[in-house]
Order: sequence, then C-alpha cells, then structure tokens
Amino acid sequence: MRAATVTEVPVAQGPVSKRPHKPGKPTKSAGPARAAASKAARRAVAEVRGETPALRLLALLEHIAAREGPHSLQALADATALPKATMHRMLQQLEGAGLLQREGDGRQYGAGARARRLAESLLMNSGLHGARHQVLRALVDELGESCNLTTLAGGEVLYVDRVETAAPLRFYLQPGSRVPVHCSASGKLFLAQMPKSERRRLLGATPLQAFTPATLTKPAALEAELARIVREGHALDREEFLPGLVCVAVPVPPATGTRAALCLAVQAPAMRMPVQRAAQVLPALRRAAQALAALDRPAPARSNTAARRSAR
Repeated sequence: MRAATVTEVPVAQGPVSKRPHKPGKPTKSAGPARAAASKAARRAVAEVRGETPALRLLALLEHIAAREGPHSLQALADATALPKATMHRMLQQLEGAGLLQREGDGRQYGAGARARRLAESLLMNSGLHGARHQVLRALVDELGESCNLTTLAGGEVLYVDRVETAAPLRFYLQPGSRVPVHCSASGKLFLAQMPKSERRRLLGATPLQAFTPATLTKPAALEAELARIVREGHALDREEFLPGLVCVAVPVPPATGTRAALCLAVQAPAMRMPVQRAAQVLPALRRAAQALAALDRPAPARSNTAARRSAR
C-alpha cells in the first residue's frame, strides 16, 4: 500500500488587507470584570501623575492603549489633570519614540507602529508561549484539525501560535501570518466586540474586499453576521477567505474587562468539516479557551507563613 501523500495548501504570508487598524454571550462575571478594568484604568491615570518620568510615560501609553481612540491633547490633559504643556511634552516624547502616532486631523493620538510591534512580540514570545502551545497541541490531537490562537493587530488578524494537523490535506499558515478581519472567523469575533463607531472607523478606510464568492462585502450583511456572533458566542468562516476552508472561532475569556484580546479557532477543509457539522467542535474549543484563560490568571498570593515554610 502506498503511503498517503501530505498535501499542504500554501497561503500567502504577510499583510493581505490594507485596512488600518460584543464578545460572545455575556457571562455572570461581566460586572466584576468591568469593575476590575475600571479600577486598572483609574490606576493608570493616577500613575500618569507619578514621580518617575519613565513610569509616567508608560502609564500614559497604557491609558491611551486601553481606550477607544484617537485621543486629543485636551482630552488627555483633562483625564489626567495635568497641565496641557506637560501633556504635550509627554506626547511628543512618545511620538518621537514611535510609540504614538498622529491620527485623524493630526491633532489626535493613537498607538504607534512600535507599540503595536511590542504588543505583538509580547504575545508571541511571552513566558506563556510554551503552555499555550501545549493547549493547542492537545486540541489538535482531540479534533484532528489545525488550530490557531489569534489577536487583533493593526486592523488585521495576527496568528500568535498555530499547530498543524497531520491529516493529508491541510492549509499551511504559520505563526506571524495575517488575515483580514471581515472574512475570517477570529476577525469577525473581534469586530463583534467593538462599539459600532470603532468598527466603522476600522472598516471604513477601504471597501470590504471579496476574497471568494462567499465573502461578505455588503456592510449590512456583515453587521447582521456580527449580531449573530454576539447572540451565539462563536464565529464561522464559511469559505469566505479561502475556497474550501471552513473555520470556527471562540473568544478566550479575558482576565479583566469584557473584550477578548485572543481568539481560539479550528480550521479544516470543507470536505472534512462542512459548515453544518462545525458546531460539533464547539465544546472542545470552549474547554480549550477556558484552559488558555486560566494561564493568564495571576497565581493566588501566598501568606508570609506559607512563603517561609517553602523557603526552608
């Protein structure tokens, strides 16, 4: 008997979309999560007025990155109670370092390319990478199909990590690949979480490009799809990005706030995972998403007595 031939379908790497840059169903913990996010935001504002210059700049960058932008000089000065001259000087320093950039009419500020690259590098190369990869590997072993972990980066979906199936036919996408938001399962999940104003700004730069006959290119059709995602808590790619490729994605529950920064997805040829059967993988996907979320939770603080005992 001849050995099975492994057929890999290569996918173009690098940006494929020129666009610049409600989670699933609300959970009972949304209230405490929102309160925790609000507390973190207040702490960042307080730290902007701290004593260490480096920490002041870092806190200002964190404040800007954590909120829907862009942000004006006046709004930032009001939020932090700093003089406009001081705020202007801090913004110039961050802009000069590439951590902020001008947006809109040139008087608004948003995260710069260097800040986005830093965030992407932290996600792809953090100390959690090995543990996350093990979760992905176990999921691939369970489902028998390729799985990936994604985030939103500069208006595109970035593959933070991926494990390929050993099945004979597969679509090859390596970590670091980018795909469009409007025609990928993870991308539509990220879009569904956004306020409408943020979503319109992201999608408004260029028309919705058709990659296949199934791509949603009408804003009304895409909005209806995003509303469905909010209701059902998961997203489907019905051969909208690549012909013959079906994808199912769920959000990774965030440690704080209500917007997921990561999505977990499984991809398969339509001949092995037709859309009608895609829902069958959801229980395994959601279990793996919870396992990934647990990795991001801080370890419980130990008492001084316990710490002394472990040190003996």
